[in-house]
Amino acid sequence: MQIVKVKICGITNYEDAQAAIDMGADILGFNFYKKSPRYITPEAAAGIICKFPAYVQVAGVFVNSSFDEINKIMSTCQLNWIQFHGDETTEFCDSFLSVDVKTMKAIRVKDQSNVEMAKDYSTDAILLDAYDSGKYGGTGISFDWNVVGNITQRIFLAGGINPSNAAKAVELGVYGIDVCSGIESSPGKKDYKKMQELFDNISHLRG
Repeated sequence: MQIVKVKICGITNYEDAQAAIDMGADILGFNFYKKSPRYITPEAAAGIICKFPAYVQVAGVFVNSSFDEINKIMSTCQLNWIQFHGDETTEFCDSFLSVDVKTMKAIRVKDQSNVEMAKDYSTDAILLDAYDSGKYGGTGISFDWNVVGNITQRIFLAGGINPSNAAKAVELGVYGIDVCSGIESSPGKKDYKKMQELFDNISHLRG
């Protein structure tokens, strides 16, 4: 059985990153979208990432960035994952197939038609997030998780995951869960009590 990956996103400081690693995070996400309240500069992110143990994977979150910008930040921060969280086309995502990095395309789920978009992408994973007309992720709201069974690719489930519903998310058999606002005290600052509670509540499902 695949042990679900836990991605803690919206990291803005080393202390939160280290706490997440100590509690069992597999992937840490850094948001390079300048309009996000969790935005971090590539230089600041690189200064944090260089202190990580080798087994921790790093994801960069991008919203409608250019190939050159993403490629530059990928090199600066030694990213393992690129997360396309905007309106990127299948062709744009495919342009990274020859790059030594894993990719995931975020799809904001409003209805079934959004879910059906997943099959068009050749990324390493699909991230399902809640739809919000004014935000690209980090909404803190969830959606109907029953749609998960209709997608054949690896799935990261996001959108309103918190200590109380994390186990339910893991039990869906997804590849990973993506957690951000559900374990924060404020945007970009993690609440260690909530984060530990989340890991405690899914520990029996991770072996």
